[in-house]
Amino acid sequence: MAGPSLPAVFNIPAGAPFADRLVDGLLRRLGLDGAPEDPMALARATILVPTRRAVRSVTDAFSRKFAGTVVLLPRILPLGEIDADDIDLTSAEDAPDGAFATADIPTAIPPLRRQMILASLVQKFGASAWREEPSADQAARLAAELANLLDQVETEELSFAGLETLVPDQFARHWQDTLAFFKILTLHWPEILSAEGLMDPSARRIKLLRARAAAWQRTPPQDPVIAAGSTGSIPATADLLATIARLPQGAVVLPGLDTGLSDESWATLNDSHPQFGLKALLDTIEIARGDVRPWPGSETAPSAERARLLGAALAPAAAADREGGELDAERVRAAAKGLTRIDCPTPDDEAGVIALLMREALIIPTQTCALVTPDRDLARRVAAALGRWGIDVDDSAGTPLALTPAGLYFRLAAEAAGERFAPLPLLAFLKHPLANGGLPPGEFRARVRRVEAIALRGPRPDDSNGGLEGLAAAVRARAKEPDAPMLARWLDTLAAAARNFSAALGASRRPVVEILRAHVAFLEALAATDSETGAERLWRGDDGEALAGFIAEFEDAARGFPPVGGRDYPALLSALLVGHVVRPRAGRHPRLFILGPLEARLQGADRLILGGLNEGTWPREPETDAWMSRPMRAAFKLPSPERRIGLAAHDFVQGACARDVYLTRSIRVEGTPTVPARWLVRLDHFLQRVGAPGALGADKPWLAWQAALDRPEEPPRAERPAPCPPVAARPRKLPVTDIETWMRDPYALYAKRILKLRQLDPIDESPDAAERGTVIHRALEAFIKEFPDELPGEDEAYARLVAIGREAFGKAMATPGVWAFWWPRFERVARWFVRREQERRQSVRPAVTEATGEITFDAPGGPFTLTARVDRVDRRLDDGRLVFSDYKTGQPPSATEVAEGFAPQLPLEAVIAARGGFDNLPASETADLLYWRLNGGDPPAEIKNAAKPDDIETLIADAAAGLEALVAIFDDPTTPYLASPRDRRALRYSDYEHLARVQEWANADGEGSE
Repeated sequence: MAGPSLPAVFNIPAGAPFADRLVDGLLRRLGLDGAPEDPMALARATILVPTRRAVRSVTDAFSRKFAGTVVLLPRILPLGEIDADDIDLTSAEDAPDGAFATADIPTAIPPLRRQMILASLVQKFGASAWREEPSADQAARLAAELANLLDQVETEELSFAGLETLVPDQFARHWQDTLAFFKILTLHWPEILSAEGLMDPSARRIKLLRARAAAWQRTPPQDPVIAAGSTGSIPATADLLATIARLPQGAVVLPGLDTGLSDESWATLNDSHPQFGLKALLDTIEIARGDVRPWPGSETAPSAERARLLGAALAPAAAADREGGELDAERVRAAAKGLTRIDCPTPDDEAGVIALLMREALIIPTQTCALVTPDRDLARRVAAALGRWGIDVDDSAGTPLALTPAGLYFRLAAEAAGERFAPLPLLAFLKHPLANGGLPPGEFRARVRRVEAIALRGPRPDDSNGGLEGLAAAVRARAKEPDAPMLARWLDTLAAAARNFSAALGASRRPVVEILRAHVAFLEALAATDSETGAERLWRGDDGEALAGFIAEFEDAARGFPPVGGRDYPALLSALLVGHVVRPRAGRHPRLFILGPLEARLQGADRLILGGLNEGTWPREPETDAWMSRPMRAAFKLPSPERRIGLAAHDFVQGACARDVYLTRSIRVEGTPTVPARWLVRLDHFLQRVGAPGALGADKPWLAWQAALDRPEEPPRAERPAPCPPVAARPRKLPVTDIETWMRDPYALYAKRILKLRQLDPIDESPDAAERGTVIHRALEAFIKEFPDELPGEDEAYARLVAIGREAFGKAMATPGVWAFWWPRFERVARWFVRREQERRQSVRPAVTEATGEITFDAPGGPFTLTARVDRVDRRLDDGRLVFSDYKTGQPPSATEVAEGFAPQLPLEAVIAARGGFDNLPASETADLLYWRLNGGDPPAEIKNAAKPDDIETLIADAAAGLEALVAIFDDPTTPYLASPRDRRALRYSDYEHLARVQEWANADGEGSE
């Protein structure tokens, strides 16, 4: 039995509702049953818990205990562990003798201010240490790493004094440079803090904890002090817990101490074991594990068998064979009842299953459910999946400020202005819901869409490279668009609103505060509607308030920061926004929660889901230190990365011992196979060893149910489109290029000519993708027109064609893809073309280039007109017959396709020529039909005959007859414009295939590729 002199250390076993047991045990310890008669009986007690979230959990437990009764609660304060905020355990009455006062403890420096000061030092010293000054965002990220190292060193209460001897001279020069860089922390940072009269947050927290421990040692409080739920991973916290355990009415309540683990295993624990942190804490308190008592009311563990199973499965490797020997298959299955493992194919499937589990938990009134995971992506996915049922869930980690509507608007404005309002960032910004520019939202969106359609899609014109002013000029140049003048004036107003911000970003270097103020003014101007000011819309809501707080803190923190270049500003913002989150104050579901592992330590839920159980996620991979290698960290006495794995393991075991638990993971993430968390692997091995491999099998078909949520009971059958418009709506005039489409895919012609649908060009399309064929055609046409008869010598002709080509490419030559890829190809084509043309001029002369023509003939539905625009027509010198040529930068049709009538362009052009349909070209017979493949490869080009010379006359006659028959067929009002399946007759590419839903009905009908 524990003697009276032993420290008062208690345990609440894993699986028990910690907060509720803590409250019940405290009331028993104080001899209170129900509402206390003395209203100050509880108020005199102090409870210390790890985090602010734990404060809320214990407060809620008191509320449940005294439902409907007014009670003065104890002081419940956060100790602060790992990622907790600063704590202040002080008040005037705490130190009546003046032994403990906080007047001498400086205020903590704001984190953003610290990061900005460190970043300025990084820029200053980085230039000398690394021979190159880091950019502002690089400096901010390195400053965050420096601050993290500073926090670790101060938390472990180490000194930088020994850094000079940490790395011997024979180590890599990189580490020598790093140590020189550490002078920021050893020499300059203390001076800056002293000048500002501030402290590092971690150092202040440690000083407060040490001061509190010292004050209590000198003057022990006579009222109850309970420290609950902490593992004492911070040395100062562990020492404070040791002090509390020895106070007259002090007590330390441990979370989930494993009292069933054998002494041999306990003695061999390493820092990655779940119990290692508690073992280290007990060593600090100087108490043996056997002397730890159950907390009142926790004498029996509700999940003792589950804890025994997990303890045996996760036992130290040296003692793995000795642990769990008494557990047979039957006992293991009984212990695993209520513990279910679900391996999901993808993260989306995992999120869907978890959402389904949480939704099912709500069926039982008052039942609660919590997802516990360190994976913030999974948490966001689950929150989104719960939106299917209109459920808004409380995520303890909050939402990154950069991903909230206000934060995203803030970033998009900076990125758009930083890129001089290039099309993609401009549209991303203008299409944000907060952007309205003083107009009604619907009208603003309509104007943005119109500007996008007429000026931002396809290759950009030369006058559109000057930001919003250049875009306004480009819109004004679209004289054919009736609303172009109005849109240009509107863009002028946007340019005026952005002028100061654009000027600030356009300067080589400006003070950060100056850029920030111009940024905010621009944000407010663009956020205004016709009925609300920009400030009213931008700064309201949780995210708006959080953004306003960040901007205020940023403005203060940027004092003294070196001026930055405009292009560095958006990246600097992104670096500084990391770590800032928005937590909603209210309005979330009262019975569903998403928690991080630390926040879940004192939380209880009827159903617990431990999600993201993959190596690298839970536990996280040990992070690579930006400043020290593992040997250096060990020599410096910083904790090993495995220490965090041990803490994560403890949180896993705590959760896995709950009554109703689901363990989930994704088998693949982004297509890459994953590795199950080491604890799942150890569990699998143990279950195999005792003969109970299926003990964690799913109790219900959750994966099947999740998949069925979006799967219709009977897949809808897509019918093959067969529109039959009236003859009056059918086209009576088509170019020869559309005849091939009409034959191969009538539905595509219907969509293009009758519905008049056109695929939008890509935004800010590169000229090399859209213009290369047109440019080559234009250059060759200009060359032939300049030399219609005899050509100069080869070198002179080549030089002239290259010059014409350079003029045709124009400013597109500034595009890297054009200059590096298509221009060299054009030069090779030009050399080949000149040589080939000199040979051909011996037998032909150009007749026309880029000529237009048409013919009209009678059809059942009325006159039908066929038009054409030819690339080139030559006349043979011997018999005067024509040679039609079509330039192709891609693959020309095969001779088989031409012979079968599926590529009728050239034969139909010959039909028009035979009937005298071309301007300046008398009716003539055709001798040859040629495709010129001009791709600049190897060979650079080639000429292919569309048909054998003896077959030309028949081919042309068949084309004419085929066209008349085709027109007659579609002049029948019952003839549908059928969509074509993907077979050899279909178009190589169609803009309308998705509209016809070919993949759906073709597979259903058994049609497809031949």
